[in-house]
Amino acid sequence: MSFETTMASDVVGLTKVAPVSRRGFMTATAAVAAGYTLAAGPVRAEAITTDANGLQVSDARIKVGSEEMPVYFARPAGNTKAPVIIVAMEIFGLHEYIKDVTRRLAKLGAFAIAPDYYFRKGIDLTKVAEVKDLLPVVNAKPDAELLSDLDAVAAWAGSQGGDTAKLGIIGFCRGGRTVWEYAAHSSTLKAGVAFYGTLVDPENPLLPKSPMQLAPEMKAPVLGLYGGADTGIPVAQVEQMKAALEQNKKTAEFKIYPEAPHGFHADYRGSYRKDAAEDAWKQAQAWFKKYGVLS
Repeated sequence: MSFETTMASDVVGLTKVAPVSRRGFMTATAAVAAGYTLAAGPVRAEAITTDANGLQVSDARIKVGSEEMPVYFARPAGNTKAPVIIVAMEIFGLHEYIKDVTRRLAKLGAFAIAPDYYFRKGIDLTKVAEVKDLLPVVNAKPDAELLSDLDAVAAWAGSQGGDTAKLGIIGFCRGGRTVWEYAAHSSTLKAGVAFYGTLVDPENPLLPKSPMQLAPEMKAPVLGLYGGADTGIPVAQVEQMKAALEQNKKTAEFKIYPEAPHGFHADYRGSYRKDAAEDAWKQAQAWFKKYGVLS
Protein backbone atom coordinates (compact mmCIF):
# COMPACT_ATOMS: atom_id res chain seq x y z
CA MET A 1 0.00 0.00 0.00
CA SER A 2 1.41 3.40 -0.98
CA PHE A 3 1.63 6.22 1.54
CA GLU A 4 -1.00 8.10 -0.48
CA THR A 5 -3.64 5.49 0.40
CA THR A 6 -2.37 4.46 3.84
CA MET A 7 -4.94 4.67 6.64
CA ALA A 8 -3.43 6.58 9.55
CA SER A 9 -4.56 5.73 13.06
CA ASP A 10 -7.07 8.58 13.09
CA VAL A 11 -8.77 7.21 9.98
CA VAL A 12 -8.77 3.69 11.44
CA GLY A 13 -10.52 5.06 14.50
CA LEU A 14 -13.09 6.84 12.37
CA THR A 15 -13.93 3.83 10.25
CA LYS A 16 -14.11 1.26 13.05
CA VAL A 17 -16.70 2.88 15.30
CA ALA A 18 -19.50 0.42 16.03
CA PRO A 19 -22.31 0.71 13.46
CA VAL A 20 -25.40 2.61 14.51
CA SER A 21 -29.03 2.49 13.53
CA ARG A 22 -30.05 4.91 10.78
CA ARG A 23 -32.81 6.15 13.04
CA GLY A 24 -32.15 9.72 14.15
CA PHE A 25 -29.94 10.54 11.16
CA MET A 26 -30.47 12.89 8.24
CA THR A 27 -30.95 11.64 4.72
CA ALA A 28 -27.89 12.06 2.50
CA THR A 29 -29.66 14.86 0.64
CA ALA A 30 -30.44 16.72 3.86
CA ALA A 31 -26.88 16.25 5.15
CA VAL A 32 -25.40 17.73 1.99
CA ALA A 33 -27.88 20.60 2.10
CA ALA A 34 -26.84 21.28 5.70
CA GLY A 35 -23.19 21.45 4.66
CA TYR A 36 -21.85 18.13 5.96
CA THR A 37 -19.46 15.75 4.22
CA LEU A 38 -20.89 12.41 3.08
CA ALA A 39 -17.55 10.65 3.55
CA ALA A 40 -17.96 11.17 7.30
CA GLY A 41 -20.91 8.78 7.30
CA PRO A 42 -24.55 9.38 8.29
CA VAL A 43 -25.18 12.75 9.91
CA ARG A 44 -27.12 12.98 13.17
CA ALA A 45 -30.39 14.88 12.94
CA GLU A 46 -29.53 16.52 16.28
CA ALA A 47 -26.14 17.90 15.29
CA ILE A 48 -25.34 21.06 17.25
CA THR A 49 -26.03 24.34 15.46
CA THR A 50 -24.50 27.56 16.72
CA ASP A 51 -25.99 30.82 15.48
CA ALA A 52 -23.99 33.84 14.35
CA ASN A 53 -25.78 36.39 16.53
CA GLY A 54 -23.28 38.97 17.76
CA LEU A 55 -20.57 37.63 15.48
CA GLN A 56 -18.82 38.68 12.32
CA VAL A 57 -18.78 35.51 10.20
CA SER A 58 -17.35 35.20 6.71
CA ASP A 59 -15.29 33.31 4.19
CA ALA A 60 -11.97 34.83 3.16
CA ARG A 61 -8.83 34.01 1.21
CA ILE A 62 -5.31 34.22 2.62
CA LYS A 63 -2.20 34.71 0.49
CA VAL A 64 0.14 31.71 0.73
CA GLY A 65 3.02 32.06 -1.69
CA SER A 66 1.54 32.69 -5.13
CA GLU A 67 -1.82 31.18 -4.19
CA GLU A 68 -4.81 32.01 -2.00
CA MET A 69 -6.04 29.65 0.71
CA PRO A 70 -9.75 29.64 1.58
CA VAL A 71 -10.64 30.12 5.24
CA TYR A 72 -13.80 30.45 7.28
CA PHE A 73 -13.69 32.75 10.29
CA ALA A 74 -15.89 34.00 13.09
CA ARG A 75 -15.23 36.62 15.74
CA PRO A 76 -17.19 38.85 18.11
CA ALA A 77 -18.64 41.75 16.14
CA GLY A 78 -16.75 44.97 16.80
CA ASN A 79 -13.91 43.27 18.71
CA THR A 80 -10.77 44.05 16.76
CA LYS A 81 -8.41 42.78 19.46
CA ALA A 82 -9.82 39.30 20.05
CA PRO A 83 -7.41 36.44 20.79
CA VAL A 84 -6.71 34.21 17.78
CA ILE A 85 -7.54 30.49 17.69
CA ILE A 86 -6.78 28.42 14.61
CA VAL A 87 -9.21 25.53 14.02
CA ALA A 88 -7.49 22.52 12.42
CA MET A 89 -10.07 20.40 10.60
CA GLU A 90 -10.54 16.67 10.21
CA ILE A 91 -9.86 14.98 6.86
CA PHE A 92 -13.37 15.87 5.69
CA GLY A 93 -12.65 19.42 4.62
CA LEU A 94 -14.11 22.70 5.74
CA HIS A 95 -17.63 21.42 6.36
CA GLU A 96 -20.39 22.51 8.71
CA TYR A 97 -19.11 20.86 11.89
CA ILE A 98 -15.80 22.72 11.67
CA LYS A 99 -17.59 25.95 10.85
CA ASP A 100 -19.87 25.46 13.83
CA VAL A 101 -16.90 24.87 16.14
CA THR A 102 -15.42 28.10 14.77
CA ARG A 103 -18.58 29.98 15.75
CA ARG A 104 -18.58 28.35 19.20
CA LEU A 105 -15.08 29.70 19.79
CA ALA A 106 -16.12 33.15 18.61
CA LYS A 107 -18.96 33.06 21.15
CA LEU A 108 -16.22 32.59 23.77
CA GLY A 109 -14.54 35.79 22.57
CA ALA A 110 -12.03 34.44 20.05
CA PHE A 111 -11.17 35.38 16.49
CA ALA A 112 -11.43 31.78 15.27
CA ILE A 113 -10.17 30.81 11.82
CA ALA A 114 -10.52 27.47 10.05
CA PRO A 115 -8.21 27.20 7.02
CA ASP A 116 -8.74 24.81 4.11
CA TYR A 117 -5.09 23.83 3.77
CA TYR A 118 -5.84 20.98 1.34
CA PHE A 119 -7.03 23.42 -1.32
CA ARG A 120 -4.03 23.05 -3.64
CA LYS A 121 -5.25 19.72 -5.01
CA GLY A 122 -8.27 21.50 -6.46
CA ILE A 123 -10.67 19.04 -4.81
CA ASP A 124 -13.49 20.16 -2.52
CA LEU A 125 -13.21 17.54 0.22
CA THR A 126 -16.69 18.35 1.47
CA LYS A 127 -18.05 16.91 -1.80
CA VAL A 128 -16.11 13.62 -1.63
CA ALA A 129 -18.32 10.69 -0.63
CA GLU A 130 -15.75 7.99 0.24
CA VAL A 131 -12.90 8.08 2.77
CA LYS A 132 -10.68 6.12 0.36
CA ASP A 133 -10.94 9.03 -2.08
CA LEU A 134 -9.90 11.53 0.60
CA LEU A 135 -6.69 9.75 1.58
CA PRO A 136 -4.61 10.54 -1.53
CA VAL A 137 -5.34 14.23 -0.94
CA VAL A 138 -4.74 14.51 2.80
CA ASN A 139 -1.76 12.12 2.89
CA ALA A 140 -0.03 14.14 0.17
CA LYS A 141 0.05 17.30 2.30
CA PRO A 142 3.68 17.94 3.34
CA ASP A 143 4.14 18.96 6.96
CA ALA A 144 6.47 21.79 5.93
CA GLU A 145 3.74 23.28 3.74
CA LEU A 146 1.09 22.73 6.43
CA LEU A 147 3.12 24.58 9.06
CA SER A 148 3.83 27.43 6.66
CA ASP A 149 0.10 27.68 5.91
CA LEU A 150 -0.70 27.92 9.63
CA ASP A 151 1.92 30.64 10.08
CA ALA A 152 0.22 32.53 7.24
CA VAL A 153 -3.14 32.20 9.01
CA ALA A 154 -1.70 33.65 12.22
CA ALA A 155 -0.07 36.53 10.31
CA TRP A 156 -3.31 37.27 8.46
CA ALA A 157 -5.26 37.29 11.72
CA GLY A 158 -2.84 39.87 13.08
CA SER A 159 -3.31 42.01 9.96
CA GLN A 160 -7.07 41.87 10.55
CA GLY A 161 -6.78 43.18 14.11
CA GLY A 162 -6.58 39.85 15.96
CA ASP A 163 -4.36 39.63 19.02
CA THR A 164 -1.68 37.15 17.95
CA ALA A 165 0.05 37.58 21.30
CA LYS A 166 -2.80 35.31 22.43
CA LEU A 167 -2.52 32.60 19.78
CA GLY A 168 -4.08 29.17 20.24
CA ILE A 169 -4.85 26.17 18.07
CA ILE A 170 -7.49 23.45 18.41
CA GLY A 171 -7.84 20.43 16.17
CA PHE A 172 -9.89 17.28 15.68
CA CYS A 173 -8.83 13.90 14.30
CA ARG A 174 -6.10 14.66 11.70
CA GLY A 175 -6.37 18.22 12.94
CA GLY A 176 -5.44 16.94 16.40
CA ARG A 177 -2.16 15.73 14.93
CA THR A 178 -1.77 19.18 13.39
CA VAL A 179 -2.00 20.70 16.88
CA TRP A 180 0.95 18.61 18.10
CA GLU A 181 2.97 19.42 14.98
CA TYR A 182 2.31 23.16 15.26
CA ALA A 183 3.11 23.20 18.96
CA ALA A 184 6.56 21.83 18.09
CA HIS A 185 6.98 24.40 15.32
CA SER A 186 5.63 27.76 16.49
CA SER A 187 7.51 29.91 18.97
CA THR A 188 4.53 32.28 19.29
CA LEU A 189 1.80 29.72 20.06
CA LYS A 190 0.45 30.04 23.60
CA ALA A 191 -1.49 26.78 23.85
CA GLY A 192 -3.00 23.93 21.85
CA VAL A 193 -5.84 21.46 22.34
CA ALA A 194 -5.70 18.17 20.43
CA PHE A 195 -8.86 16.07 20.17
CA TYR A 196 -7.83 12.45 19.44
CA GLY A 197 -4.93 13.45 17.24
CA THR A 198 -2.65 10.80 15.72
CA LEU A 199 0.55 10.34 17.74
CA VAL A 200 2.44 7.86 15.54
CA ASP A 201 2.36 8.22 11.75
CA PRO A 202 2.50 5.52 9.10
CA GLU A 203 5.56 5.77 6.88
CA ASN A 204 5.24 8.84 4.69
CA PRO A 205 8.21 10.93 3.43
CA LEU A 206 6.05 14.06 3.55
CA LEU A 207 5.52 13.63 7.31
CA PRO A 208 9.11 13.41 8.55
CA LYS A 209 8.37 13.42 12.28
CA SER A 210 5.32 12.15 14.12
CA PRO A 211 4.06 13.94 17.25
CA MET A 212 5.74 11.22 19.34
CA GLN A 213 9.09 11.98 17.70
CA LEU A 214 8.54 15.70 18.23
CA ALA A 215 8.00 15.39 21.99
CA PRO A 216 11.44 16.91 22.75
CA GLU A 217 10.66 19.90 20.50
CA MET A 218 7.33 21.03 21.93
CA LYS A 219 7.29 24.80 22.43
CA ALA A 220 3.74 25.31 23.72
CA PRO A 221 1.58 23.49 26.28
CA VAL A 222 -0.87 21.02 24.76
CA LEU A 223 -3.97 19.37 26.18
CA GLY A 224 -4.64 15.95 24.67
CA LEU A 225 -8.22 14.65 24.77
CA TYR A 226 -8.55 10.98 23.84
CA GLY A 227 -11.08 8.16 23.84
CA GLY A 228 -10.39 4.98 25.74
CA ALA A 229 -12.40 3.05 23.15
CA ASP A 230 -10.55 4.56 20.17
CA THR A 231 -9.75 1.62 17.85
CA GLY A 232 -7.00 3.53 16.06
CA ILE A 233 -5.15 5.26 18.91
CA PRO A 234 -4.65 2.84 21.83
CA VAL A 235 -4.45 4.18 25.36
CA ALA A 236 -0.96 2.65 25.66
CA GLN A 237 0.19 4.96 22.86
CA VAL A 238 -1.27 7.99 24.63
CA GLU A 239 0.56 6.96 27.80
CA GLN A 240 3.77 6.61 25.80
CA MET A 241 3.35 10.17 24.48
CA LYS A 242 2.69 11.41 27.99
CA ALA A 243 5.87 9.74 29.25
CA ALA A 244 7.93 11.17 26.37
CA LEU A 245 6.74 14.68 27.15
CA GLU A 246 7.39 14.26 30.87
CA GLN A 247 10.88 12.92 30.16
CA ASN A 248 11.62 16.03 28.11
CA LYS A 249 10.05 18.31 30.74
CA LYS A 250 7.36 19.57 28.38
CA THR A 251 4.05 20.98 29.58
CA ALA A 252 1.12 18.82 28.58
CA GLU A 253 -1.91 17.17 30.12
CA PHE A 254 -4.09 14.33 28.93
CA LYS A 255 -7.62 13.29 29.66
CA ILE A 256 -8.89 9.91 28.51
CA TYR A 257 -12.61 9.21 28.36
CA PRO A 258 -12.78 5.45 28.98
CA GLU A 259 -15.93 4.61 27.02
CA ALA A 260 -15.51 7.15 24.23
CA PRO A 261 -14.56 6.16 20.67
CA HIS A 262 -12.59 8.18 18.16
CA GLY A 263 -14.56 11.25 17.08
CA PHE A 264 -16.47 11.54 20.34
CA HIS A 265 -16.73 15.33 20.00
CA ALA A 266 -18.09 15.16 16.44
CA ASP A 267 -21.72 15.88 17.28
CA TYR A 268 -22.82 15.20 13.71
CA ARG A 269 -21.57 11.58 13.69
CA GLY A 270 -22.61 8.32 15.32
CA SER A 271 -19.35 8.43 17.29
CA TYR A 272 -20.61 11.40 19.33
CA ARG A 273 -20.68 10.90 23.09
CA LYS A 274 -22.47 13.81 24.73
CA ASP A 275 -20.99 13.59 28.23
CA ALA A 276 -17.40 13.18 27.02
CA ALA A 277 -17.82 15.90 24.38
CA GLU A 278 -19.24 18.44 26.81
CA ASP A 279 -16.60 17.77 29.44
CA ALA A 280 -13.81 17.92 26.85
CA TRP A 281 -15.08 21.27 25.58
CA LYS A 282 -14.98 22.62 29.15
CA GLN A 283 -11.45 21.25 29.54
CA ALA A 284 -10.42 22.98 26.32
CA GLN A 285 -11.80 26.33 27.48
CA ALA A 286 -10.06 26.00 30.83
CA TRP A 287 -6.77 25.17 29.10
CA PHE A 288 -6.95 28.22 26.86
CA LYS A 289 -7.77 30.39 29.86
CA LYS A 290 -4.94 28.92 31.91
CA TYR A 291 -2.38 29.83 29.26
CA GLY A 292 -3.74 33.26 28.41
CA VAL A 293 -5.46 32.61 25.09
CA LEU A 294 -8.96 33.19 26.41
CA SER A 295 -9.84 35.48 29.31
